[in-house]
Order: sequence, then structure tokens, then C-alpha cells
Amino acid sequence: MKQAQDLLIKQMEVGPMGNYVYFLGDAKTKEVAVVDPAWDVDFICNAAAQEGWKISAILLTHGHPDHTNGLNDLLSKQDVPAYISKFEASFFKPRHKNIRETEDHEKIKIGNIEIECLLTPGHTPGCQCYKTGEILVTGDTLFIDGCGRVDLPGGNARVMYNTLYNIILKLPESTMIYPGHHYGDAAFATLRSQKKTNPYLLCSSMEEFLQERMGLSF
Repeated sequence: MKQAQDLLIKQMEVGPMGNYVYFLGDAKTKEVAVVDPAWDVDFICNAAAQEGWKISAILLTHGHPDHTNGLNDLLSKQDVPAYISKFEASFFKPRHKNIRETEDHEKIKIGNIEIECLLTPGHTPGCQCYKTGEILVTGDTLFIDGCGRVDLPGGNARVMYNTLYNIILKLPESTMIYPGHHYGDAAFATLRSQKKTNPYLLCSSMEEFLQERMGLSF
């Protein structure tokens, strides 16, 4: 209960690709992590300053440039650790002394808020979601009524199916999905609602997912 009361999340749409950048942290201590800093670092820093929040970490859902192109600029202003999955493809991993590689289910503390790294590959080998309480920041793993593409280097449709059906769909239905892009009609939604409306979560088998949703042969 304490975590739910103290947890803060702020969603901001930034840049030309509808990216969502997030603050995720502790309302009591006013410490926050920036999730996927990109496009406009001055805007991100000013938004934190206006709220009186201290940026104490950076959380990367994956290494694609549209989610990381502000990383070095932000690190030049904020000397904080930047977390990315150890399983991310080497060609997507940023290179900086502040990079910290995470294990699946590793916990990161922001103030008194504990955030779990949840490995969810498919879009890239090291895609990860960040879970705290009933909040799940999904990056490009899951969108509102969509999912991340799998046809880029490191993508894998079969791995994405396993992530969606054996990891995401096994979370509580009350989980709130906060995606990495504004691609749907809503900015966020419950997993319960996505189980009813997201076509990528409504397949009866891997074959259907690959053929009907991804246009692939099994």
C-alpha cells in the first residue's frame, strides 16, 4: 500500500515518432528515473525541475535510437546510472561509463520504490519492461492495441509470441500498460481491456499469430 501511495508516474509524448518518455519514481523522496530519454533532453530536464524531482537513474527499455538518442546528452547533465538488459544485442547497446546491465527480474530502487526489470524479447533480444506495483512500462514490447515490430535486426516473431503469451498475459489483469509510443487510441490501458481489444493478444496459437498477425509461415 505504501508503494502505491508513494509511486509516481508521468507520461510525456516527445519527438516526431510519438515516443513516450516517462518519469517513474517516489513521490515522497522526489527521486525519479527517466525511462527512454530521447529527442528533447532540455524538455525532460525542465519537466523534472518544474516538479521539484531529482533524476537519479535512467531506465532503457531497449537500444533503438528513437528511445536512446537523448541518453548521452542527459548523462552529460545528470551523472546517474543508466540501466539496460544484459541480453540486448551488442549493436544496440549504448556505450557509456554509466551503463549498467541488468538481469531478468532484477530490482532497482528509486527512492523507496522498487522497480522490477522484466525481460520481454521479440522486438529486440534485450527488450525489457519495467514493473512496479500494477504499473508496467512496456517500451516497444506492447502497444495499446498493437505490439512491437519484429522485422528489424534482432527481432523475432516466435520470441515475441512467447513474450506476449507466456509473460505479459500471465500478469494480473489489473496491470496498467504504459507503452513506448502513442500508436493507439488511448495513452494507457489495463491488461484486462487489452485482452479484449488487442488483436496481437487474441490469437489461439503461435501459427495464427505468425500467419495472421505477422504475415509469416510457421
